[in-house]
Amino acid sequence: MPTSHQPDSSVFGEAMHFFDAAAQRLNLTSSMYRILTHPSRQVIISIPFARDNGEFEVYTGYRVQYSSARGPGKGGIRYHPNVTLDEVTALAFWMTWKCAVVDLPFGGAKGGVTCDPNVLSLSELERLTRRYAADLIEIIGPDKDVPAPDVNTNPQTMAWIMDTVSMHLRAHTPAVVTGKPLNVGGSRGRVEATGRGVMIAIEAALEKMNKSLKGMRVVVQGFGNVGSISAKLLSDAGAKIVGISDVTGGYHNPKGIDIAAALEHANKSAHRTLDGFAADRVSNAQLLELDCDILVPAALENQLTEKNARKIKASLIAEGANGPTTPEADALLSEGGITVIPDILANAGGVTVSYFEWVQNRMGYYWREKEVNDRLRDLLRENFDVVWDTGKEYGTTLRGAAYVVAIKRVVDAYMTRGIYA
Repeated sequence: MPTSHQPDSSVFGEAMHFFDAAAQRLNLTSSMYRILTHPSRQVIISIPFARDNGEFEVYTGYRVQYSSARGPGKGGIRYHPNVTLDEVTALAFWMTWKCAVVDLPFGGAKGGVTCDPNVLSLSELERLTRRYAADLIEIIGPDKDVPAPDVNTNPQTMAWIMDTVSMHLRAHTPAVVTGKPLNVGGSRGRVEATGRGVMIAIEAALEKMNKSLKGMRVVVQGFGNVGSISAKLLSDAGAKIVGISDVTGGYHNPKGIDIAAALEHANKSAHRTLDGFAADRVSNAQLLELDCDILVPAALENQLTEKNARKIKASLIAEGANGPTTPEADALLSEGGITVIPDILANAGGVTVSYFEWVQNRMGYYWREKEVNDRLRDLLRENFDVVWDTGKEYGTTLRGAAYVVAIKRVVDAYMTRGIYA
């Protein structure tokens, strides 16, 4: 089997590392390997839009549809000055395996606009978003590609996209995007879904290890949507949260942190941060190395590296963020006997409830929050069991097993459908 054709310095090149290991375990043919290592479609568009002062700006937008073998593309749209085609391609690649590992009928996609949303007014953001959506109207849709919020985009962004597409098609089309506000077709439970999925994955792993969550000491890096909700739900389930962090640094209390108080403090802060919260201050780097049973990196990528992997004291890591562990660190953590629930499994709760939203939009019938949460738990636990058993079968880590399961499902779809050539 050939090795990755992507340069190691690229984001996509780094993403290929775990894929290559799983592809070798599955003995992929050279032909299938070539298909799976090329995105189906990469779109680059210029987005002219009017600023409030009448001047026009032109930003660059991207949409990458990596695979549609199992269904429409699925993946977020991010607004950030550092968005590149390489980054968006890598994220679409990851979404392909994330959807497959939890057995959703979606392929992988991702989008982005190279801009700084912090310098744009609300009306400018709306005009930018509507022009971006209009330029993508031929390639997105409920049966083609279904975007969602990502970095610096939110439910309002999705509402603008839905409205733009609906106006062009002259038809109400709520299933064109997910992550919408509730009053225009969003799903109950979507905001908490990723954090809830992290908790469900942790509970499933502990059950396999014959352990209980009650009393477990947990450190959560990141106090955004994923980190704060994970911390709250884990605390409610009986765990002791001994460390949390955000952009202002880390906060440590070995006796346990009152997460409800931390959330109240952050919500009252002018900048919605933990700055000034009553706890021992540590750096974000020190936070990762605190004495604990469970570590949840839910902030940025590449936080666990070969420099700190041997200093990690947790016995279980659940990756709430995308790509928080480098390949070098992953190997060292495995050598140290630390179980890692990989990002494509641990943080798949968000895309799972996005799938539920898409289903509800197409039915025109909306579920109660308890039903959403119960369906989420059932789906994640069922597929966690598949990954765990696959790890035992192949003698590999949960990450290796997750990629084996995901790749096999995509390959099976390709082989059943046949390759149109």
